Amino acid sequence: MTRPKLVGFSANLQRPSKTRALVEAVAEAATVDGGLDLRLFDLVDAGTGLGAAWSRDALSLPARRVIEAIEGADALVVGSPVYKGSFTGLFKHVFDLIDPAALANKPVAIVATGGGARHALVVEHSFRPLFGFFGALQVPTTVYGSDPDFTDGIPTDAGVRERIAQAGAQLAALVRAGIAAESSAPVALAAAR
Repeated sequence: MTRPKLVGFSANLQRPSKTRALVEAVAEAATVDGGLDLRLFDLVDAGTGLGAAWSRDALSLPARRVIEAIEGADALVVGSPVYKGSFTGLFKHVFDLIDPAALANKPVAIVATGGGARHALVVEHSFRPLFGFFGALQVPTTVYGSDPDFTDGIPTDAGVRERIAQAGAQLAALVRAGIAAESSAPVALAAAR
């Protein structure tokens, strides 16, 4: 049996990035038992052709690979820096190109970064409605980090580190529950006959 695929996607526009650090930290917390196959992507992996693509048909190969990885994932960790009170426009553009049914019932952990605490509610006011539209299973704990929560680009604040661990554990639990439900479905179906 193949391991479930966890895809981390960060809408950072440069490397290294605090957003990528949070996405990676939550993804690593979710994979601590080794039960998930982790792939990480940054917005920059999609290339400059992403912004010029008005439809999936117009996507460049690098951008198509990112979109297909997100759609093919069994679970996601997504994150974006906050600009003017919301996720980046290109982050939204990526999800505008995702098939509306592709994320249904898939576990998703959400992270965001910003310059200060005033942006912390973006996860509730921007991210949750977006992933609610897709019918994704959003983990209860989100992770937001601002500049003072990082040292040399690494999340060091104790509260942020605790939320990273919680979000990762919740994501892993949802993936395990989904696998258990899938594996017991044929048994339950056979027993019902």
